[in-house]
Amino acid sequence: MTTNSDITGPELTAFTARLDFGIDPFQARACTALERGLGVLVCAPTGAGKTIVGEFAVHLALAHGGKCFYTTPIKALSNQKYHDLVAVHGDDNVGLLTGDNSINSGAPVVVMTTEVLRNMIYADSSTLEGLSHVVMDEVHFLADRFRGAVWEEVILGLDLGVRVVSLSATVSNAEEFGDWITTVRGDTAVIVDEHRPVPLHQHMLVGNRMFELFDSRNDRDRPQVNPELTRYIKHRVVSADAVDSYRNRMARERGRRGNRTQGVSRPRLISMLENEGLLPAITFIFSRAGCEGALGQCLRSDLRLLEQDEADRVDAVVDRHLTELAPGDADVLGVESWRAGLRRGFAAHHAGMLPTFRQAVEELFTLGLVKVVFATETLALGINMPARSVVLERLVKYNGESHVDLTPGEYTQLTGRAGRRGIDVEGHAVVVWTPEVQPDRVAGLAGARTFPLRSSFAPEYNMAINLIDRLGLEGSRALLRQSFAQFQTDRSVVGQARQLDSAARSLRKIDLELEVAAGKHSLDPDAFTEYVDLRAAIKQRERAQRFVRRLDSEQSIAEDLGALKRGHVVSVQAGRHRGLAVVLDPAWRGVDPKPLVLSEDGWVGRVGTTEFVNPPEVLGNLRVPKDTRTRHARREIAASLRSSGIERPRGRVKKKTAPTDHELEALRGQLRSHPVHKTAGLDDLFRLAERRARVHREVEALEAAVEKRTSQLETDFDAVVAVLLELNYVEESEDDDVLRVTPTGAVLRRIYSESDLLVAECIRAGVWDRLSPPDLAAVVSAVLFQSRRESYGGGVDSMPGNRALRDALTGTLQVWERTNRVQERHGVVQTREPDTGFCAAVSAWASGRSLREALLAATEQGNQLSPGDFVRWNRQVIDLLEQIRGSVDAQTPLAGAAKRAVAGVRRGVVASELD
Repeated sequence: MTTNSDITGPELTAFTARLDFGIDPFQARACTALERGLGVLVCAPTGAGKTIVGEFAVHLALAHGGKCFYTTPIKALSNQKYHDLVAVHGDDNVGLLTGDNSINSGAPVVVMTTEVLRNMIYADSSTLEGLSHVVMDEVHFLADRFRGAVWEEVILGLDLGVRVVSLSATVSNAEEFGDWITTVRGDTAVIVDEHRPVPLHQHMLVGNRMFELFDSRNDRDRPQVNPELTRYIKHRVVSADAVDSYRNRMARERGRRGNRTQGVSRPRLISMLENEGLLPAITFIFSRAGCEGALGQCLRSDLRLLEQDEADRVDAVVDRHLTELAPGDADVLGVESWRAGLRRGFAAHHAGMLPTFRQAVEELFTLGLVKVVFATETLALGINMPARSVVLERLVKYNGESHVDLTPGEYTQLTGRAGRRGIDVEGHAVVVWTPEVQPDRVAGLAGARTFPLRSSFAPEYNMAINLIDRLGLEGSRALLRQSFAQFQTDRSVVGQARQLDSAARSLRKIDLELEVAAGKHSLDPDAFTEYVDLRAAIKQRERAQRFVRRLDSEQSIAEDLGALKRGHVVSVQAGRHRGLAVVLDPAWRGVDPKPLVLSEDGWVGRVGTTEFVNPPEVLGNLRVPKDTRTRHARREIAASLRSSGIERPRGRVKKKTAPTDHELEALRGQLRSHPVHKTAGLDDLFRLAERRARVHREVEALEAAVEKRTSQLETDFDAVVAVLLELNYVEESEDDDVLRVTPTGAVLRRIYSESDLLVAECIRAGVWDRLSPPDLAAVVSAVLFQSRRESYGGGVDSMPGNRALRDALTGTLQVWERTNRVQERHGVVQTREPDTGFCAAVSAWASGRSLREALLAATEQGNQLSPGDFVRWNRQVIDLLEQIRGSVDAQTPLAGAAKRAVAGVRRGVVASELD
């Protein structure tokens, strides 16, 4: 610990004088470097106190009459940091900008999400004038594959006079990251501290017993798994009763997801933690349903963690957070059951909850009035809710596409919440044992020290057009070459080039060995090589033919799928829903047309080429009612399908026999007549030839990799620019290397969305013109919304609402298809298909309907929305509506409708609290 007397520098002395604790050495080093005028990169564990350095940057900016922007990756963290800084510097000196909220934006200190700062840079905002410091909290987010590029855009786009303070979790390549920042921004001090101020103990819970994960008698530099833990698990596994009990529990778990942990109920687990003095605790459960299930189990138990006076204090906090809630919303939001859990000392915390509920839980946890929180991993993203212990029930999470194992970095981030600085002497991480979670695996996660930071930077339309507008074509390419992605590529290419040189030497050596070995068999080396090449050509031809057959089959299937009409009955040949199915909605034409079908078991979804081995055959017709949205209608259709008498094809589905390949037959004939073909005893030669082929493939792969990695960013950028050129967002001047942003491109410059090109194209095509505000909000939601699971709310024709909305949605889909054809032609990843699942809900809400009615509209359309999701999607709609409004002439009907739509959506629970 550094005492105030050890501090050097007048501003650091003044800063620490108002603290009621001494700062740590790594904090002092970083702050000293910052006061000397350097940028800093601070990498330290969760809870180590990195934000002290960011707060000192705020102090420096105010002391010198400058400005400081404090950026965070999520709005919740921005809100929290805003309140922290207001408490120190006052309302007048601190502002907040999070896209859909603006407070005192002209203040000398403004907290914002990183995207807001990126947008300011691209817009050359006057707010940037006088900016002296930027704090980038959680800067390791630049590895995020969805949003990571924003951090690099900011670091590269800020004026070089701005000092950047980068705060990161511990990463193993901090020096590499620091070298890059120094390269693009000037002198930067890299401060790495791996010391946790509060030691963390690792445990495993097996049944009702808690064990230390590591052997305390072993050398701490090389920790070993606790042998007592290993012996106990082995005894438990070999016990037939335990195995049977586990199988029975698993069967129950499948029927009651989220109701219990393996071997011990959650109330019992919490009681154990309480007896061991390990509360408050955060239990990370990687699903919203799991969090709610855990909360429900505790509510059904007699677990009570608070005294009556504490419960009364809880009521006061809850009442304050509910003051702006509409009276009729309490029931639909489940206020009473939520309050009941809080009054007993436990709660859930996840993105599906209403923001004001989450904020109340955070406040109560900080006050010590919530002892246990069941949370998803979003709670690990910097929100200040440290606990004495952290419990992990599983080591697998859903990443948005599939279930994947936790990485060591994620494990460290989650368990880093355990141990409150200044309160706890030590923190505790508890992993619940199951037969799939063995101690060695947990030890590997807990003991890992390698968390490399990898760039996710990739050119996109809005980025490209803003760079071209600011820097020109060549300037944009030059900036891409300065990205961390290219920096890492250049370094990795050196290693790959070394591998390529080694592989090439190996290939030359094998060629010499092959020549000597062929001579021993009295063979001409060239003749043998010719024979080997002939065999390779046959294999390649066979692979190519298999690919062509598969491609032809897929093309035929796609054509027939696209031709299916409403009411046609087909047999789905693969996937989970094999059997008869009736077409409810024909396919949209595309690479893989996917008609909407209803199967015999009542499942509704879109099927594509992967569900068919052969082209679908129309087996009959079924009358389909106009409205197929309701469960009753679908059950009736499924019953009609089962009783229709239409028979599915008998026997196993077989692929059609391919025609004879005459070229392949000719190659086989040449092989049989080759003089080497009948020579015996060539095993040694063939082994050498196989080695040569492997090394030759390695050489070719390395050559291609080096070429690809050194040019991939620019290749991707050029493909994006080609799309912009074809669609007239940019145009060439007389000098072909100079591009100019067109008036149409000026619209795209102001659209910051995953579907930015689609939005700009819809604006240009006029498909959203003259819509009413609720209809505009609905159609805008379609380019944002993503259903959490495979669900369907009916086609455009069955959409609730008026004809204008349905026409606008149809027009949006047509623009989407047209735009995707252009992107496909240039090799650019295509824009995600619009999703109408939120249209009915946002339209109802924007029309002034109640929260209950809006959520019911979503349910009727096939999407069960949580209140938190409802608020989150509405706020994204507001954000995009504001962008649309700012991108077009203020006098146009579209701008007016966007303004009124924002007013209609920003009300009630959507506007009641800052998120």
